[in-house]
Formats: sequence, structure tokens, C-alpha cells
Amino acid sequence: MFDLINGLPVHPLVVHAVVVLLPLAVLGTIAIALVPRWRTRYGHLVVACAAVATVLVPVATSSGEALEKRVGDPGEHAELGDQLIWFALPLLVLVLALVVLARRAEKSSPTGGSTEEPSPTPAGGRGLVTALAVLAALAAVATGVQVYRVGDSGARAVWGDQVSSAPAR
Repeated sequence: MFDLINGLPVHPLVVHAVVVLLPLAVLGTIAIALVPRWRTRYGHLVVACAAVATVLVPVATSSGEALEKRVGDPGEHAELGDQLIWFALPLLVLVLALVVLARRAEKSSPTGGSTEEPSPTPAGGRGLVTALAVLAALAAVATGVQVYRVGDSGARAVWGDQVSSAPAR
């Protein structure tokens, strides 16, 4: 199913989507964790990026397994790729929780966008949002590192014996 499209392996096609969207989600998560006013404005975009990337990680993994049957074992790359979902899922859950709670806190604050009588922010509500921001930023950094590790090992598996650091003559 996740093997070929028009004779081309699906894996490099899907991987490029993950390699773009997951780092965007990482950067977006760090940005909204550091700048609270961006959470309600851009949070939905960060969540969407993280969600699409998270959905595509298993597709990349499955297509990689299909490609492995055609070209051989990529070694460490396959192991690291299998682990990526366990970084993407917590990132998605944490950034979603951060955005949802930040919106609730904004609506319940006296300066929020609500036209109704504001309900008092629960004690620790602001602290919970701050804690989620810290956890989301940490998850983002960990996810970014794992994306780098997977990509680096994949590039080495494909190009390691093809490219030399010495200039061509």
C-alpha cells in the first residue's frame, strides 16, 4: 500500500512532508510557548502542522519498511524512524492542550474577548498554562533533535558511500 506511486518509492515523498511540517511544528510550539499572545492567534496553525506531521509519521515508517524490502536494511535509520512517533504524539498533545487552555484562560480573563460576564480564572489556571508551555517547549526541542537524528541517519544510509568530502577532480 505504501510502496510505490507511479513507479517511485512513496517513502522519500512522504518523508519530505514530515521533514518540513514537524520542524515547523517544533518552531511554532517554541514560539507560542515563549510569546503568550501568539497562542490564540497562531496556535491553531501550530496544532494543524503538528497533527498533519504526526499522521504522516506512520505513513513514512510504513513506506520506509516497503522501501527496505527493495533496497536493503538502512540500519539505525529504521530504528530511529520507528521512535519518531513517540516524540510527535506528545508534542501534538501538549501543544493542543496549551492552545486550548490558553484560549479558555483568555476568555475567562476580564480583558479577554468574551462579551459575557467573565468567570474567575481558577487558582493555578495561569500556572497550568505556564507549565504546559514549558513542557511543550521541552517536547518540541526533543522532537527537533529526533527529527535531526532520523534525517541524518537516513542521509548517511543513502549517501554515505556515494559522496566524499574531497572535491571532485
